[in-house]
Amino acid sequence: MNVNKITLTDRSYPAKLTNIAVPPKTLFYIGDIAPLTTMPVVSIVGSRAVTPYGKQVSTRFAGELASRGIAIVSGLALGVDALAHHAALEAGGSTAAVLPSPVTAIYPASNRQLAKRIVEQGGALISEYGQDDRSEAFKARFIERNRLVSGLADVLLITEASEKSGTMHTANFALEQGKTVMAVPGNITSPTSAGTNNLIKAGALPVTDVSDILTALGLDGKQLQLEILAANAEEEVILALLGKGITDSAILLAQSEMASPIFNQTLTMLEITGKIKPLGSAPCCLR
Repeated sequence: MNVNKITLTDRSYPAKLTNIAVPPKTLFYIGDIAPLTTMPVVSIVGSRAVTPYGKQVSTRFAGELASRGIAIVSGLALGVDALAHHAALEAGGSTAAVLPSPVTAIYPASNRQLAKRIVEQGGALISEYGQDDRSEAFKARFIERNRLVSGLADVLLITEASEKSGTMHTANFALEQGKTVMAVPGNITSPTSAGTNNLIKAGALPVTDVSDILTALGLDGKQLQLEILAANAEEEVILALLGKGITDSAILLAQSEMASPIFNQTLTMLEITGKIKPLGSAPCCLR
Protein backbone atom coordinates (compact mmCIF):
# COMPACT_ATOMS: atom_id res chain seq x y z
CA MET A 1 0.00 0.00 0.00
CA ASN A 2 1.26 3.44 -0.93
CA VAL A 3 2.43 5.78 1.82
CA ASN A 4 1.34 9.39 1.29
CA LYS A 5 2.93 12.46 2.88
CA ILE A 6 1.46 15.88 3.62
CA THR A 7 2.88 18.90 5.39
CA LEU A 8 1.41 21.76 7.37
CA THR A 9 1.26 23.91 4.25
CA ASP A 10 -0.71 21.39 2.18
CA ARG A 11 -4.39 22.08 1.60
CA SER A 12 -5.30 18.50 2.52
CA TYR A 13 -3.61 18.72 5.93
CA PRO A 14 -6.35 18.27 8.61
CA ALA A 15 -7.18 21.78 9.77
CA LYS A 16 -7.99 20.63 13.30
CA LEU A 17 -4.37 19.63 13.85
CA THR A 18 -3.10 23.10 12.98
CA ASN A 19 -4.71 24.37 16.19
CA ILE A 20 -3.01 21.99 18.64
CA ALA A 21 0.05 23.00 20.66
CA VAL A 22 2.63 21.08 18.63
CA PRO A 23 1.18 20.08 15.24
CA PRO A 24 3.25 17.58 13.24
CA LYS A 25 5.15 19.28 10.47
CA THR A 26 4.60 16.17 8.36
CA LEU A 27 1.94 13.48 8.40
CA PHE A 28 2.31 10.08 6.75
CA TYR A 29 -0.76 8.07 5.90
CA ILE A 30 -2.11 5.10 4.00
CA GLY A 31 -5.69 5.23 2.76
CA ASP A 32 -8.14 8.13 2.64
CA ILE A 33 -8.02 10.97 5.17
CA ALA A 34 -10.78 13.00 3.50
CA PRO A 35 -13.49 11.79 5.96
CA LEU A 36 -11.53 13.46 8.77
CA THR A 37 -12.15 16.84 7.16
CA THR A 38 -15.58 16.28 5.63
CA MET A 39 -17.41 14.40 8.41
CA PRO A 40 -17.98 14.96 12.14
CA VAL A 41 -15.27 13.10 14.06
CA VAL A 42 -15.49 11.32 17.40
CA SER A 43 -12.34 9.84 18.91
CA ILE A 44 -13.01 6.83 21.12
CA VAL A 45 -10.36 5.65 23.57
CA GLY A 46 -10.11 3.64 26.75
CA SER A 47 -8.54 0.77 28.62
CA ARG A 48 -6.49 -1.98 26.97
CA ALA A 49 -7.65 -4.41 29.67
CA VAL A 50 -11.29 -3.95 28.73
CA THR A 51 -14.09 -5.62 30.71
CA PRO A 52 -17.26 -7.13 29.20
CA TYR A 53 -19.04 -3.88 30.13
CA GLY A 54 -16.35 -1.80 28.41
CA LYS A 55 -16.55 -4.01 25.34
CA GLN A 56 -20.32 -3.63 25.19
CA VAL A 57 -20.45 0.15 25.49
CA SER A 58 -17.43 0.74 23.22
CA THR A 59 -18.90 -1.43 20.47
CA ARG A 60 -22.34 0.07 20.88
CA PHE A 61 -21.36 3.72 20.68
CA ALA A 62 -18.77 3.30 17.92
CA GLY A 63 -21.23 1.34 15.81
CA GLU A 64 -24.13 3.72 16.37
CA LEU A 65 -22.04 6.78 15.55
CA ALA A 66 -20.42 5.24 12.47
CA SER A 67 -23.79 4.14 11.13
CA ARG A 68 -24.90 7.77 11.28
CA GLY A 69 -22.09 9.11 9.13
CA ILE A 70 -19.65 10.08 11.90
CA ALA A 71 -15.98 9.18 11.47
CA ILE A 72 -14.39 7.22 14.32
CA VAL A 73 -10.75 7.85 15.28
CA SER A 74 -8.69 5.78 17.70
CA GLY A 75 -5.16 4.48 18.23
CA LEU A 76 -5.31 0.85 17.01
CA ALA A 77 -4.29 -0.31 20.50
CA LEU A 78 -5.61 -3.46 22.12
CA GLY A 79 -8.86 -3.13 24.06
CA VAL A 80 -11.19 -0.18 23.51
CA ASP A 81 -9.27 1.22 20.52
CA ALA A 82 -9.52 -1.98 18.48
CA LEU A 83 -13.14 -2.48 19.49
CA ALA A 84 -14.04 1.01 18.26
CA HIS A 85 -12.36 0.40 14.89
CA HIS A 86 -14.04 -3.00 14.49
CA ALA A 87 -17.49 -1.65 15.37
CA ALA A 88 -17.16 1.24 12.92
CA LEU A 89 -16.19 -1.17 10.15
CA GLU A 90 -19.03 -3.57 10.98
CA ALA A 91 -21.44 -0.63 10.78
CA GLY A 92 -20.16 0.21 7.31
CA GLY A 93 -18.72 3.51 8.51
CA SER A 94 -15.41 5.34 8.33
CA THR A 95 -12.56 4.94 10.81
CA ALA A 96 -8.95 6.11 11.05
CA ALA A 97 -6.13 4.82 13.26
CA VAL A 98 -3.33 7.03 14.57
CA LEU A 99 -0.16 5.00 15.12
CA PRO A 100 2.78 5.45 17.52
CA SER A 101 4.98 3.93 14.79
CA PRO A 102 5.45 4.37 11.03
CA VAL A 103 2.37 3.34 9.05
CA THR A 104 4.45 0.57 7.47
CA ALA A 105 5.27 -0.93 10.90
CA ILE A 106 1.86 -1.67 12.41
CA TYR A 107 1.79 -1.59 16.20
CA PRO A 108 0.69 -3.78 17.82
CA ALA A 109 1.53 -6.43 15.23
CA SER A 110 -1.51 -8.46 16.30
CA ASN A 111 -3.71 -5.76 14.76
CA ARG A 112 -2.19 -5.93 11.28
CA GLN A 113 -5.31 -7.50 9.80
CA LEU A 114 -7.46 -4.83 11.43
CA ALA A 115 -5.20 -2.12 9.96
CA LYS A 116 -5.48 -3.70 6.52
CA ARG A 117 -9.26 -3.83 6.79
CA ILE A 118 -9.44 -0.17 7.84
CA VAL A 119 -7.68 0.86 4.63
CA GLU A 120 -9.63 -1.58 2.44
CA GLN A 121 -12.93 -0.14 3.71
CA GLY A 122 -12.01 3.46 2.94
CA GLY A 123 -10.34 4.53 6.19
CA ALA A 124 -6.78 5.53 6.96
CA LEU A 125 -3.67 4.75 8.98
CA ILE A 126 -1.92 7.94 10.14
CA SER A 127 1.42 8.69 11.80
CA GLU A 128 3.83 11.54 12.26
CA TYR A 129 6.72 9.08 11.92
CA GLY A 130 8.25 8.29 8.53
CA GLN A 131 9.67 5.03 7.30
CA ASP A 132 13.18 6.18 8.20
CA ASP A 133 12.24 6.61 11.85
CA ARG A 134 12.92 3.69 14.13
CA SER A 135 9.81 1.56 14.20
CA GLU A 136 9.80 0.72 17.90
CA ALA A 137 6.83 2.25 19.71
CA PHE A 138 8.54 3.99 22.62
CA LYS A 139 6.50 5.08 25.63
CA ALA A 140 6.85 8.75 24.67
CA ARG A 141 5.37 8.00 21.29
CA PHE A 142 2.17 6.68 22.82
CA ILE A 143 1.69 10.02 24.56
CA GLU A 144 2.58 11.93 21.39
CA ARG A 145 0.12 9.78 19.44
CA ASN A 146 -2.62 10.57 21.96
CA ARG A 147 -2.44 14.30 21.27
CA LEU A 148 -3.24 13.58 17.61
CA VAL A 149 -6.11 11.26 18.49
CA SER A 150 -7.71 14.07 20.47
CA GLY A 151 -6.59 16.76 18.03
CA LEU A 152 -8.45 15.17 15.12
CA ALA A 153 -11.68 14.93 17.11
CA ASP A 154 -14.69 17.15 17.49
CA VAL A 155 -15.59 15.11 20.57
CA LEU A 156 -13.44 12.76 22.65
CA LEU A 157 -15.32 9.80 24.14
CA ILE A 158 -13.76 7.66 26.87
CA THR A 159 -15.73 4.46 27.40
CA GLU A 160 -13.73 2.73 30.13
CA ALA A 161 -10.50 3.66 31.91
CA SER A 162 -8.80 3.12 35.24
CA GLU A 163 -7.69 6.01 37.43
CA LYS A 164 -4.07 5.90 36.23
CA SER A 165 -4.78 4.84 32.67
CA GLY A 166 -2.76 6.30 29.81
CA THR A 167 -6.13 7.36 28.45
CA MET A 168 -6.01 10.22 30.92
CA HIS A 169 -3.22 11.74 28.81
CA THR A 170 -5.63 11.85 25.88
CA ALA A 171 -8.29 13.50 28.04
CA ASN A 172 -5.81 16.14 29.22
CA PHE A 173 -4.72 16.86 25.65
CA ALA A 174 -8.36 17.22 24.60
CA LEU A 175 -9.04 19.72 27.39
CA GLU A 176 -5.95 21.73 26.44
CA GLN A 177 -7.14 21.72 22.82
CA GLY A 178 -10.60 22.96 23.78
CA LYS A 179 -12.32 19.74 22.77
CA THR A 180 -15.50 18.38 24.32
CA VAL A 181 -14.64 15.45 26.61
CA MET A 182 -17.31 12.83 27.28
CA ALA A 183 -17.19 9.68 29.40
CA VAL A 184 -19.35 6.63 30.00
CA PRO A 185 -20.16 6.19 33.69
CA GLY A 186 -19.38 2.80 35.20
CA ASN A 187 -19.81 0.72 38.32
CA ILE A 188 -18.36 2.67 41.25
CA THR A 189 -16.77 -0.53 42.58
CA SER A 190 -14.97 -1.27 39.31
CA PRO A 191 -11.33 -0.06 39.10
CA THR A 192 -11.63 0.08 35.31
CA SER A 193 -14.35 2.72 35.58
CA ALA A 194 -12.58 4.88 38.17
CA GLY A 195 -11.01 7.04 35.47
CA THR A 196 -14.24 7.72 33.59
CA ASN A 197 -16.21 8.34 36.80
CA ASN A 198 -13.56 10.80 38.00
CA LEU A 199 -13.63 12.61 34.66
CA ILE A 200 -17.39 13.05 35.00
CA LYS A 201 -16.95 14.42 38.52
CA ALA A 202 -14.38 16.85 37.11
CA GLY A 203 -16.77 18.13 34.45
CA ALA A 204 -16.69 15.68 31.53
CA LEU A 205 -20.12 15.16 29.98
CA PRO A 206 -21.69 11.79 30.89
CA VAL A 207 -22.87 9.55 28.06
CA THR A 208 -25.68 7.03 28.44
CA ASP A 209 -27.11 7.21 24.92
CA VAL A 210 -25.80 8.05 21.46
CA SER A 211 -28.07 11.12 21.43
CA ASP A 212 -25.83 12.64 24.14
CA ILE A 213 -22.88 12.54 21.75
CA LEU A 214 -24.88 13.78 18.78
CA THR A 215 -26.09 16.73 20.83
CA ALA A 216 -22.50 17.54 21.85
CA LEU A 217 -21.59 17.54 18.16
CA GLY A 218 -24.19 20.25 17.63
CA LEU A 219 -26.49 18.15 15.49
CA ASP A 220 -30.11 19.26 15.54
CA GLY A 221 -33.22 17.11 15.60
CA LYS A 222 -33.28 16.55 11.86
CA GLN A 223 -29.63 15.60 11.75
CA LEU A 224 -30.19 13.04 14.50
CA GLN A 225 -32.12 11.09 11.89
CA LEU A 226 -29.19 10.79 9.49
CA GLU A 227 -29.49 7.89 7.07
CA ILE A 228 -28.42 4.66 8.71
CA LEU A 229 -25.68 2.99 6.68
CA ALA A 230 -26.03 -0.70 5.83
CA ALA A 231 -22.89 -2.79 6.24
CA ASN A 232 -23.94 -5.32 3.57
CA ALA A 233 -26.72 -6.23 1.13
CA GLU A 234 -28.70 -8.15 3.75
CA GLU A 235 -28.76 -5.20 6.13
CA GLU A 236 -29.80 -2.94 3.27
CA VAL A 237 -32.83 -5.16 2.56
CA ILE A 238 -33.99 -5.24 6.19
CA LEU A 239 -33.44 -1.52 6.74
CA ALA A 240 -35.43 -0.75 3.60
CA LEU A 241 -38.34 -2.88 4.85
CA LEU A 242 -38.19 -1.25 8.28
CA GLY A 243 -38.20 2.13 6.57
CA LYS A 244 -41.52 1.18 5.01
CA GLY A 245 -42.98 0.63 8.48
CA ILE A 246 -42.81 -3.19 8.51
CA THR A 247 -41.85 -4.34 12.02
CA ASP A 248 -43.37 -7.81 12.38
CA SER A 249 -40.54 -10.36 12.25
CA ALA A 250 -42.53 -12.94 10.28
CA ILE A 251 -43.42 -10.40 7.61
CA LEU A 252 -39.86 -9.09 7.55
CA LEU A 253 -38.53 -12.62 7.05
CA ALA A 254 -41.00 -13.38 4.27
CA GLN A 255 -40.46 -10.13 2.37
CA SER A 256 -36.68 -10.22 2.77
CA GLU A 257 -36.64 -13.61 1.01
CA MET A 258 -33.67 -14.60 3.17
CA ALA A 259 -32.96 -17.97 4.74
CA SER A 260 -33.91 -17.90 8.44
CA PRO A 261 -30.31 -18.24 9.77
CA ILE A 262 -29.10 -15.36 7.58
CA PHE A 263 -32.11 -13.24 8.52
CA ASN A 264 -31.62 -13.84 12.26
CA GLN A 265 -27.87 -13.18 12.05
CA THR A 266 -28.43 -9.93 10.15
CA LEU A 267 -31.10 -8.80 12.60
CA THR A 268 -28.75 -9.53 15.51
CA MET A 269 -25.90 -7.52 13.96
CA LEU A 270 -28.26 -4.60 13.33
CA GLU A 271 -29.16 -4.61 17.02
CA ILE A 272 -25.55 -5.03 18.21
CA THR A 273 -24.39 -2.07 16.10
CA GLY A 274 -27.28 0.06 17.34
CA LYS A 275 -29.00 0.50 13.97
CA ILE A 276 -32.24 -0.96 15.27
CA LYS A 277 -33.64 -1.61 18.72
CA PRO A 278 -36.55 -3.56 20.24
CA LEU A 279 -39.68 -1.48 20.77
CA GLY A 280 -42.59 -2.80 22.81
CA SER A 281 -44.13 -5.92 21.30
CA ALA A 282 -42.62 -5.20 17.89
CA PRO A 283 -39.34 -7.01 17.21
CA CYS A 284 -37.47 -3.93 16.10
CA CYS A 285 -37.55 -0.40 14.88
CA LEU A 286 -35.15 2.08 13.34
CA ARG A 287 -32.98 4.04 15.76
